[in-house]
Parts: sequence; C-alpha cells; structure tokens
Amino acid sequence: MSDINDIVSSAEVSRDAAALVLDGVTKVFNPGTINEKIALSDLSLTIRDGEFVTVIGGNGAGKSTMLNAIAGVFKPDGGKIIIGGVDVTKRSEYKRAKYLGRVFQDPLLGTASNMMIEENLAIAYRRGKPRGLKWGLTKKDRELFREQLAYFDLGLENRLSAKVGLLSGGQRQAITLIMATLNKPKLLLLDEHTAALDPKTAKKVLSLTDKIVEENNLTTLMITHNMSDAIKHGNRLIMMNEGRIVYDVKGEEKKNLTVKDLLEKFENSSIELSDKMLLS
Repeated sequence: MSDINDIVSSAEVSRDAAALVLDGVTKVFNPGTINEKIALSDLSLTIRDGEFVTVIGGNGAGKSTMLNAIAGVFKPDGGKIIIGGVDVTKRSEYKRAKYLGRVFQDPLLGTASNMMIEENLAIAYRRGKPRGLKWGLTKKDRELFREQLAYFDLGLENRLSAKVGLLSGGQRQAITLIMATLNKPKLLLLDEHTAALDPKTAKKVLSLTDKIVEENNLTTLMITHNMSDAIKHGNRLIMMNEGRIVYDVKGEEKKNLTVKDLLEKFENSSIELSDKMLLS
C-alpha cells in the first residue's frame, strides 16, 4: 500500500511508456497577496498507457486545478507536463487539445445547444483533421454516429437532427462523452462528469464510460467525490490534499479497498470531508 513517502517518482518511469507525466508541477493563485493559494505543490504523477486513474480528495485539494493544468487552461508556475512523450507545458489550450478528450461536470459545457446532435458530433470528429472548402456530413459519418449513440440505449441514434438544447442533462452528457472519445484521445479527462446527474443516469453513464474506456484502451483520469465510484471504477486510485498526492494504490490493493479504508486515509491525512463525499 503506497502513501506520500513511497509514491514512485515520475523520473523512475520511462517517459516513452507514459501517457502523462507531471514533473514537479506547481501553481499558486494570487501570489504575494492575502488571498494567496498554493493549488499545486511540486506535483509529480506518471500515468502509463491504458491506465484508468480515479482521483479523490477534499475541497481545495487541487483535483480540478490539476486537470485544468493538463488541459492548458493556464500554465503552471513550475514543472513540466508531458503528454504521450511530448512536452506541452508551454503549449496553449487549443494546441494540446488534439491529445485530449474532456468531459465536464456541467452537461451544458460540452455541447452547443443550438446545434443538432449530428453537428456536435461532426465538430468533435473533425477536430485536429485537415479541413477543405466543403463541410458536410456523409452517410458514413451518420452511420458512425448512430453506432456510437446506440451504445447508450437512450434512443438518440434515431434523433440525429434533434437540437441538443432540447435533451436532458444525462443525454447531453452521453453525447459529450462520445464527442470526447470519437478520435481516441491520448488522454481522457473526466471532471466529475456524473456529479450533476440523477443516481440512475449517473450509474448508466459510468457503466458506459467503463465500456468505452476498456474497448478503446483509453488512458483516463477521472475526478470524483464519490468514494464508492473511485473504488469501483478504474485500475488505480490517487488521493490528493493541498496540491499533492498523499495516497496512490493500484491493482489488487485497489480492488480490495473499502470506503472505510478511504475514510481512514482521509482521517490520517487530516483531510476535511465535504457533505457530498460523506453522503456518497
């Protein structure tokens, strides 16, 4: 069982074999002011190709800040971010988007509500590909989209021309998940992507997430506040506190974890649990 004292340093793992390397990443908001906040503190993490890592931690632990740093929403104050062997630390958000797929907590953020389902999917499908003068959907495109939508068993495969704004939150999140994985990204980022859904829909989206990740062997980083979900899904779990990783477990050790074990880890690390986590 790993803790902060024996987490493997990213320097010990070949970067050629890694989908993601965070090497000493730091981020401080409002430096030198009364509101200074150290969001990431010399954070190092290596994720191998095909790993599905769940991330858990209390409020302000640095989980979403880490994902935003990886996605390029802001540049870190120190350290390196390497995706698929490519140093993207200084690259802008749009330049590193070709390596990433991302699903946000808010279903409204991942789609264009005034466009049809097929138009949203087409934009995602052509991201990073050469574009000519002609823009249009082919029969082959629609067949692919129907096939992908059929996975979710929500009847969306027969509603390609429906406006996304008319769909439920769960349906929109399903579409966002497909959009994020159509081109098999080097790294899939899931930022509490079921937190805004009702329990039944959340369970379905998580099940389909597992299916898509497994069938496409996608390297995945999933933030969740739900301790049961963090244990059940993925093959590795990390816990964050004060911008650092304080617990890292994988394989059989992770399979044998219980919610009680995680609660003890939170207590031992003096992490304050939110009501949302305690009720999960």
